[in-house]
Amino acid sequence: MDSEHLPAERSSPLTLAIDIGGTHLKAGLLDASGQMVKGPDHVDTPHDVPPKAIVDKLVELAKPLGRFDRVSVGFPGVVRHGYVLTAPNLGTKAWRNFPLASALMEKLDKPVRMLNDAEVQGLGVITGKGLECVITLGTGMGFALFEDGRPAPHLELSQHPVHKGKTYDQFLGVAAFKAVGRKRWNKRLQRALDCITTLVGYDTLYIGGGNAKQVDLTLPANVKLVSNDAGITGGVRLWGPALDPVFS
Repeated sequence: MDSEHLPAERSSPLTLAIDIGGTHLKAGLLDASGQMVKGPDHVDTPHDVPPKAIVDKLVELAKPLGRFDRVSVGFPGVVRHGYVLTAPNLGTKAWRNFPLASALMEKLDKPVRMLNDAEVQGLGVITGKGLECVITLGTGMGFALFEDGRPAPHLELSQHPVHKGKTYDQFLGVAAFKAVGRKRWNKRLQRALDCITTLVGYDTLYIGGGNAKQVDLTLPANVKLVSNDAGITGGVRLWGPALDPVFS
């Protein structure tokens, strides 16, 4: 549906939701309820390029989606106050302290809010009750934690050793999946889930990301596989009142 011809009750505000991944850049248009009304569109993520090249790709992705009122961004690394602090899967140190939110705001002429990509995905699936944990399985492994719907201070668990000196990224990322195959990768995943369960003591764990479809384990009732689209649809919650203190 063309965003210029949305029903009035769905037309405002419209959120351009961007999911920056190590494999793909994605963008979709969300109505005020968080329903995707256009997209998601995606392109391959260019690697070993300066941040400006990624910004230009995101602007290109946004153009066909039509009008929007605000922008939400999920980024695969540590972000704070609109700045990128780390970008372990994007292949360049030039991301360090890059003002991605303001760079997109300048290009798109709309307000921008940005969180870690696993946190955005979590906002798309959590119930807002109790201690909820989210991991994303893709190029690397993302991690987010929420208590009663509020995001906890970000922990870059993906860069922590989990087995024989390998980080969670190295142990479970897409390169590891290709190297060891699905059966052994699932054994690795079970080891990681055991560690996370002991560490976090969550009420519910959600598993998302592109490689969630490769999970072949008997999961307990409080561990759920979720759609990778949540990395887009969670973007609308960045603009909810519960998140206002995070961006104030």
